[in-house]
Amino acid sequence: MSSLSIRCLSLPLSSSSSNHKTRLQATTPAAAPPAAPVEVDASRLEPRVEEKDGFWVLKEKFRQGINPQEKVKIEKEPMKLFMENGIEDLAKMSMEEIDKVKSTKDDIDVRLKWLGLFHRRKHQYGRFMMRLKLPNGVTTSAQTRYLASVIRKYGKDGCADVTTRQNWQIRGVVLPDVPDILKGLAEVGLTSLQSGMDNVRNPVGNPLAGVDPDEIVDTRPYTNLLSQYITANFRGNPTVTNLPRKWNVCVVGTHDLFEHPHINDLAYMPATKDGRFGFNLLVGGFFSPKRCEEAIPLDAWVSADDVIPVCKAVLEAYRDLGTRGNRQKTRMMWLIDELGVEGFRSEVEKRMAGQTLERASSEDLVDKQWERRDYLGVHPQKQEGLSYVGLHIPVGRVQADDMDELARLADEYGSGELRLTVEQNIIIPNIENAKIDSLLKEPLLNDRFSPEPPILMKGLVACTGNQFCGQAIIETKARALKVTEEVQSQVSVTRPVRMHWTGCPNTCGQVQVADIGFMGCMARDENGKICEGADVFLGGRIGVTHIWENSTRKLSLVRTWCLLLLTF
Repeated sequence: MSSLSIRCLSLPLSSSSSNHKTRLQATTPAAAPPAAPVEVDASRLEPRVEEKDGFWVLKEKFRQGINPQEKVKIEKEPMKLFMENGIEDLAKMSMEEIDKVKSTKDDIDVRLKWLGLFHRRKHQYGRFMMRLKLPNGVTTSAQTRYLASVIRKYGKDGCADVTTRQNWQIRGVVLPDVPDILKGLAEVGLTSLQSGMDNVRNPVGNPLAGVDPDEIVDTRPYTNLLSQYITANFRGNPTVTNLPRKWNVCVVGTHDLFEHPHINDLAYMPATKDGRFGFNLLVGGFFSPKRCEEAIPLDAWVSADDVIPVCKAVLEAYRDLGTRGNRQKTRMMWLIDELGVEGFRSEVEKRMAGQTLERASSEDLVDKQWERRDYLGVHPQKQEGLSYVGLHIPVGRVQADDMDELARLADEYGSGELRLTVEQNIIIPNIENAKIDSLLKEPLLNDRFSPEPPILMKGLVACTGNQFCGQAIIETKARALKVTEEVQSQVSVTRPVRMHWTGCPNTCGQVQVADIGFMGCMARDENGKICEGADVFLGGRIGVTHIWENSTRKLSLVRTWCLLLLTF
């Protein structure tokens, strides 16, 4: 990543429109000579974990200097809350009882994240956010209705979000309800298992998979296989639940790079080799408070049949060799740095059950000059007579009634299916063209979720913010909407501008990939007093060298800052 340092200047606001063209270009790996190996002591390649009673645990000899989260995992295996029904007993306890004992307190604050449950101790004591697994962002009307029924019972505390990993999160959940919710999820083909903490996150794919006239490959079979492997078909897969940190994966199926491959730990980039279809591999992309890195080529190609074996091998290399000290230095790229790309590649190959890991192909299938399409609005599918309609979900927030209505629309006009996107929007596919006009007249599309939102709203993304998240420094969703509404009333632009808001440096809102990003921080006002502020990020992109730098401004100036930037 290169950076351009931009200072906030006191300049008069111009009334001119921005006509800057935003282009997403793919950077896929081509065949290249192997990188020079990094000298690594042989002892460094000893696996740091071992299997005990069906679970993988950190060896005694490697427990010096480990972080507090690793100690929690050693004290009690988190997956037992699910695999041995520990959640049943925990759900019967009061919060007062739970907080009296360190072990159970750690259960609700840490270990339950392995079940996709996040305690909102700071802002919603006794309530949880539940994160689902939703490979490729595909959800059914029945699943959507079930989730709506869960959050409805929690009144004002209950709501749902479409996330930046093409996923559902529901809020307001209380512990006594969890066993029944887990059973209800299974009945509609959903799981929340292994969706948080040191686990593999939701596998992302093309939201238009299977209906896209220009798709390279339908990503759904691959993301489904990945999710099935990661969770062992909802039973729990302890071979990959004790990673050093979280781990993201995506399968690219479109020239548009809707999947954001360059910020994933493992990205499958479609490529042919000697007449065979498969994928080149990118590895190590991530965001964190201390470091942000693009995924880099592993100089490896796998056939379509080897998507799972190579994922397993990469995960095991990371699980076995990743460090477990400073949590800011435990993502997979840190291990790649230490071993070198070729050394890491060698460790992956060792874990591929006797197979040779082929070198990358030069026959990548992603068009490097592709102009990213807009999926919002009405678009023809590859299936004759059918269209999909992309709906804008303002900052991804939905209520129970919204979810029920979305489910009804999917049933009445489509095939009972909804697609979630990483920009927090929703697509209804498989609509007969004769029904399009009727759908566009539906109140929900005119009142709440427009297929043709104002141009600045199109690219708006916001994380949870401090309304619910204890780590967030500022409120994001309502503020993002208010600022955008005010700015679009005063400035005219001809193309969408991606504006992302994130409440803290963990950057769940992915400000580094936005044209304009706002990251919550503390600043000082004109009197030198501490106030809420935002670090401003500029020029982020996916698929090319990023240009982004930040300048801190207090929140009262954010609207002015937006106006200034958009008039360049």
